[in-house]
Amino acid sequence: MFSSLKYCESNRVFYFRCMDKFCYECGTEIKGRVDKKFCDDSCRSAFNNKINNENNALVKKVNKILRKNRTILFALNPDGKAKTNKSHLMRAGFNFEYFTHTYTTKEGKTYYFCYEQGYLPLENDWYFLVVREEN
Repeated sequence: MFSSLKYCESNRVFYFRCMDKFCYECGTEIKGRVDKKFCDDSCRSAFNNKINNENNALVKKVNKILRKNRTILFALNPDGKAKTNKSHLMRAGFNFEYFTHTYTTKEGKTYYFCYEQGYLPLENDWYFLVVREEN
């Protein structure tokens, strides 16, 4: 496993030179520090990008839907308060299953939000569109 035991005079410590250490990304032999995992920065970046892409696929998909919902609400509600019907939202590609949070009033009305853009379901498939004010 180790090729040799070396003594460093200036630090007064022993260290091992590693023989069979290989880059996690490309598999080439690594020279340098004992705890080194990659042969260079490009291999380190490529390895970490692969891991992040695999782990974040669902998050990216959900965020894409949420951003689209927000964009649709924003386009239909330029003045901060508006009214629209369900068919108009659905034609634009709005997905009612995805929202970031809800707000329930004292009267029991539930607003659904995609970030700061929200809507309140009304009767007969109509929706009241609002923008949440920052405190």
